[in-house]
Amino acid sequence: MKKYFPQGLVVLLFLGLIACSDSNDIQETPVTPVDKVTLDDPLNSFIWQGMNSWYNWQLESEKLDDAKDDDLEEYYTFLNGYNDYRTLFYDLCYNHAIRVGDENATDRYSWFIDDYVAQNNAFQGIRTRYGFTQRTIQINNAGDVVIAILLVEKNSPAEGAGLKRGNIVNAINGTVLNENNLESAFSGLSNETVTLSLVTEDNGVLTDAGDITMTRALVAANPVHYHKIFTDIGGKKVGYLLYNSFADSYNDELNAVFADFKSEGIDELVLDLRFNGGGSGLATTYLASMIYAQSGNGVFYETKFNSKHSEFNSADIFQDVLEIQNTELEVIGEEPINRISTLSRLYVLTTGSSASASELLINGLRPYMSSVKLIGTQTEGKNVGSITLYDTPETDFLGQNNANPNHKYAMQPICIQVFNKNGESDYIQGFAPDIEVDDSSNWNNVLPFGDRNEVMLKVALDDIAGIVAKQSLSKLQLQAKEIKMSFEEDKFANEMYFNHLIKRNLKE
Repeated sequence: MKKYFPQGLVVLLFLGLIACSDSNDIQETPVTPVDKVTLDDPLNSFIWQGMNSWYNWQLESEKLDDAKDDDLEEYYTFLNGYNDYRTLFYDLCYNHAIRVGDENATDRYSWFIDDYVAQNNAFQGIRTRYGFTQRTIQINNAGDVVIAILLVEKNSPAEGAGLKRGNIVNAINGTVLNENNLESAFSGLSNETVTLSLVTEDNGVLTDAGDITMTRALVAANPVHYHKIFTDIGGKKVGYLLYNSFADSYNDELNAVFADFKSEGIDELVLDLRFNGGGSGLATTYLASMIYAQSGNGVFYETKFNSKHSEFNSADIFQDVLEIQNTELEVIGEEPINRISTLSRLYVLTTGSSASASELLINGLRPYMSSVKLIGTQTEGKNVGSITLYDTPETDFLGQNNANPNHKYAMQPICIQVFNKNGESDYIQGFAPDIEVDDSSNWNNVLPFGDRNEVMLKVALDDIAGIVAKQSLSKLQLQAKEIKMSFEEDKFANEMYFNHLIKRNLKE
């Protein structure tokens, strides 16, 4: 018996079969979404964004091009190619010395900070160290080398071990120094404990004077290291100050020295910046204000940021009052600045270690004083400064208080160029001395600070007294040749930072 289906029912069954067939096809071949590139480490983006915003040479650095982060996938792919923060940071810098060497470097001073708390302490002279400054000298044509101890910090492991200015060292951890083993021997100065072998010198013969051993410890180095007043130098009172770093937490102690100078009515000032690699721009302004009262409240220096932050460009003026800050850089008071009105010129003792804020002081005072006379050797040549950038994208990477609590990384890139009131900033080769004195030749006759016959101080005092003196060197001293060697204690010694400008603008 034949079965008949109504014609409409057949059509419905057919359409139903098609619908079932389509549904099955979709389930069997689902659409797979395209994978998106994600950022492996947000800190890499902090580094790039902070540098892109603030870096002095942002326009010159191809890797900091503003279009770099327009395509997020390409941007993340670029950042994911770095698994080391320092490598990324220095690759973003323009012709940095770490990558291209000092001779070809545009940027010799930007650096990445592993621990900004430790770095802030270091800015105030508080860091783990032995506590001495040295000069490395090849003393003869045979290649023998010694270390001349130039400065020992008070209350440091070096002072505790008995090390003194004028000591001569010829061995580190038992390795007698010569021109061929300096790199390996100096690596011993990076150890927690080191043994130095002392010698005395007589007519070129070095005689063993025993060993001293010291262990690194936390040292709070007071940059106001030594001062003295000479009461009769050609009928004049002369103040002498050895100042080793522009550190804001010691501005009140610096002011106390100038209270002494002011009460004694000094006629001349010899400022010893031989070991002063720089520091705070604010401390520099305070010192300039102490030295020259006749400047009133004129412009001491001007700072210029990149075009993205021209609103931060400013002029620092000479001050009448200073803020007293503790080692946390918290303002705990203020006091009138002891401004001296009896000085018309300034003598400055300089070396290649006199840099950044030291040069800022020289450059800023020259338009005002009749003479800023340099005695020594050419200065470093650093007319740029930095600020600290923290992982705080919501405040354009400014301000430690809002920093990401999960890490203590930060950056200290060059962000600023400085000018004096006349718009002058052309000292990238350093300032040449007016009277050249290379005291490295006197490695075997390093006298105490403040000694009337100490080589560089004597030249300044003689010039004040109107005495034309000529440095007399022995045959042994004429053979001496300084060798540039540094160790961990010298890291970032030539810094100039302007964090006070950022604080000032944030308050406003």
